[in-house]
Amino acid sequence: MVMEQTDLAGGKSLEAEADATSAPKISAKGVSVFYGDKKAIDDVSINVHTEHVTAFIGPSGCGKSTFLRTLNRMNDTIPSARVEGTIELDGEDIYHSGMDVVQLRARVGMVFQKPNPFPKSIYENIAYGPRIHGLAQGKNELDQIVERSLHRAGLWEEVKDRLEDSGTALSGGQQQRLCIARAIAVDPEVILMDEPCSALDPIATAKIEELIDELRGRYAIVIVTHSMQQAARVSQRTAFFHLGNLVEYGHTSDIFTNPREKKTQDYITGRYG
Repeated sequence: MVMEQTDLAGGKSLEAEADATSAPKISAKGVSVFYGDKKAIDDVSINVHTEHVTAFIGPSGCGKSTFLRTLNRMNDTIPSARVEGTIELDGEDIYHSGMDVVQLRARVGMVFQKPNPFPKSIYENIAYGPRIHGLAQGKNELDQIVERSLHRAGLWEEVKDRLEDSGTALSGGQQQRLCIARAIAVDPEVILMDEPCSALDPIATAKIEELIDELRGRYAIVIVTHSMQQAARVSQRTAFFHLGNLVEYGHTSDIFTNPREKKTQDYITGRYG
């Protein structure tokens, strides 16, 4: 593992490249996030690769969700938010003035903490994105996209005979898989998941975790989770955040069994958090 690390007391940044076999899908360099005068993220650098699921862990309020939202410019929706530094998707600066944010969010999809299906049919939940992005030439192609997306999200067999039912009538776990299918439908390159299982029961959580494993390698996946057990189960790379700083980033197995930083060890062993 190649590890580049600056003085945490000075630059408060860390970048790790963990045995990657390809160029990073997303590369963040020196990223800081401000809400008005308050600095929520301090000089974070990290690379995300398609072949790994990357987990962001850390105590509540440590900045992991804030940083996740910089990766598809969701912070743009908050008037007081300001982002400094560089975030590149396939080498292209996503904060460049010429970047089409609608297209960016099609390439970098997001699944939120609480399932949020549209108040439309199951079919229309999936078809909406491909339709507005012009990804389907006619009803047959749209049908194929809907079926393929539901298959990939592990939901097809459960809903194939009720595609006209409302998406909001599904169980919580099914709604979350519907939201994942909706993200997949526009053929993204990256899927961001912000605590996608925190509102779900253990059985639904297990299905989402199986799904994440099945989708690995097809999409670059980044998951924010409050559960260290979940991070250990689903990810190959883990980043530990604390008070807006990226303290440590590397192989998930190393982070949980042989962390380099005392702060990481203290968090993993339950001394705080």
